[in-house]
Amino acid sequence: MIIPSIDLQGGQAVQLVGGRELAIEAGDPRPIAERFAVAGEIAAIDLDAAMGKGTNRELIEDLVKRVPCRVGGGIRDEATAVRWLDAGARRIILGTAATPELLAKLPRERLIAALDARDGEVVVEGWTERTGRRVLDQVHALKDYVGGFLVTFVEREGRMEGTDLELARAIVEAAGDAKVTIAGGVTEVEEIRDLDRLGADAQVGMALYSGRMDLGEAIAAPLTSDRDDGLIPTVVTDEQGVALGLVYSSRDSIKAAVAERSGIYQSRSRGLWRKGESSGAVQELLRVDPDCDRDAVRFVVRQAGAGFCHLERRSCFGEDAGLGALMRRLEARRAGAPAGSYTKKLFETPDLLAAKLTEEAGELIAARDREHVIHEAADVLFFTLARLAAEGIDLGEVERHLDRRALKVTRRG
Repeated sequence: MIIPSIDLQGGQAVQLVGGRELAIEAGDPRPIAERFAVAGEIAAIDLDAAMGKGTNRELIEDLVKRVPCRVGGGIRDEATAVRWLDAGARRIILGTAATPELLAKLPRERLIAALDARDGEVVVEGWTERTGRRVLDQVHALKDYVGGFLVTFVEREGRMEGTDLELARAIVEAAGDAKVTIAGGVTEVEEIRDLDRLGADAQVGMALYSGRMDLGEAIAAPLTSDRDDGLIPTVVTDEQGVALGLVYSSRDSIKAAVAERSGIYQSRSRGLWRKGESSGAVQELLRVDPDCDRDAVRFVVRQAGAGFCHLERRSCFGEDAGLGALMRRLEARRAGAPAGSYTKKLFETPDLLAAKLTEEAGELIAARDREHVIHEAADVLFFTLARLAAEGIDLGEVERHLDRRALKVTRRG
């Protein structure tokens, strides 16, 4: 799959040719990250830190909170590595500091060793110094210590001349169970498809920024279909992973959906189908996830209106339920609760809501038998969600915060 890349220099998203010559200055990386995140994880690389010329730390910390990121650039010691892991980076990328001694102190599955190769030979010091070590030998030496490799073909970086599939194949074979990401020269969506079939991801920057590669086409490139009409079964879910329905996609519909960031699918009879175009039950597209066999795809959406189902229900698989349903009811009541209702009083009287939260938390602590614990936990969750609704905070924001917490490697004493 594609890993969109954001290289940061002086607080701006940039693209360099050969790692040195500025070719594109794209401005504020935040909207770029939001746009790229529909593909899943992105790479945020601090060029200033890598070159010892400063840092974009605060900016990248903000990106990590917004979208799933792998972070690289200037990570040369255990303290810096742990700081980024604790900040919520899905993975961290280490370059020349990726030694067995340092890597052994960190969680293997979240480590990526970056190897810069010119004509198959590892180069360092900003790609200027040859080491005499073959990239395949370095992969063999480090594969037991990292969960992945980022191999940049230096002679192709930023030049959009295509990548080296044969060398990529050899690297994937040498890496064993470590996931390989190839960077440098990837220009056409067919290369993303071919790399995916080899078992490698493609980290892409210049081709996306220049408009040479369309992000939607890149996401769709590895997908295959065993249907006569070539359509891809598409599971549509909300932010909590609750299935809303089953539809079909094509490469054209995925391209349109990514471009417009909305739920657009392929109707077997009517062509492109923009969900909610007539009913108002539109969808904001958050992410597109291929399945493990690349013959189905999941659209994660934010659903508006009555819901996905033509019966004006949220889901085609039954009635709305769970914490997500409760949160939506509270949000609706905040906007239009009847005068004098208890829920309206909660929203209009912060002291009442605070008192109920305190009371119910105490009762949960005091509960002893199973049914009592369940009852009091339900009360605590209700008033917690009411507090979120009162502040206009979506449940998904809390879930993402919890996901980032789960990535911390530093534990409380």
